[in-house]
Amino acid sequence: MPPTKKRKTASSAKSTADTDTAAPAENTDQVAVNSEEISKADSTKPPATSPERHEEGESSTTAPATNSADKAKERMARFRALQARAKTSSDQNLQEATKESQRLATDPTALTALHRRRDIAAHKLLKAETEEGGEDFERKRAWDWTAEESERWDRRLRKKAAHRDNNVFQDYRAEGVKTYKRQVRDMAAPDLERYARDKMAAIERAAASGGLDIVETEDGELVAVARDGSFYSTADSTTFVENKPDRAAVDRLVSDLKKAEEVRMRKRRERMAKNGDEGDVTYINEKNKQFNQKLSRFYNKYTADIRDSFERGTAI
Repeated sequence: MPPTKKRKTASSAKSTADTDTAAPAENTDQVAVNSEEISKADSTKPPATSPERHEEGESSTTAPATNSADKAKERMARFRALQARAKTSSDQNLQEATKESQRLATDPTALTALHRRRDIAAHKLLKAETEEGGEDFERKRAWDWTAEESERWDRRLRKKAAHRDNNVFQDYRAEGVKTYKRQVRDMAAPDLERYARDKMAAIERAAASGGLDIVETEDGELVAVARDGSFYSTADSTTFVENKPDRAAVDRLVSDLKKAEEVRMRKRRERMAKNGDEGDVTYINEKNKQFNQKLSRFYNKYTADIRDSFERGTAI
């Protein structure tokens, strides 16, 4: 006998609907849990690298290594070049120091005397050989010089022979003449163009003031004639005091005076050093110098305070 069918009531229909709705919810929860597990697994799994990226990484690591090697080689090359330069400079310094020590060890006076003796010996040898051959030595020697050079050399020898006796002090007039000649010889060359300009300006001023007449001769030459005789200087003229030199001439005169003073002081110091005097000059001649030295030897220890007091007073 077949089972009897149950009648659906309102309460049974409600329970059936509740079970149907609960089943999909459980399924969605299980899907969510599975998706979370898959995502965790994917996160823990190492990322897959392609072969192209791997090759790029290897090339990027090898490039800095090659650059550093090249830089090291370049630095080593520079270091070697610096070492070579230092060695070359040290060798040159050593050579120069050796030459300098040899030059200082050699007496220049003795070297000059040796050269002079060598030249004299060569001259005598040439003269002896020429005379043995029956030739004129002076004529053969003159072949190496021109006529102008020979005349200039003869004048120099005559002048040297004439001035040989003037080296010794004769009188103050002769000393003044020698000093004047030396100063004229050392003086700078005159400015002839400026001299001509100044001369023409003076002539024009004198002609404009009426004290000078310009006369033309038969040959066409212009001659300046002074009316009252004040234009041309004579022994009694005093117009030279009105001349005002320029700044360069004054500076040249001052420099000459300073140079003369330096020469005088240097000679004085040399003379005092030769005589053993380093202090002030307290004597007028050699006898007075010896007497002052004797006094200093016996009485300096007693007069030290007085002399110090005098020096302090003069310093104040």
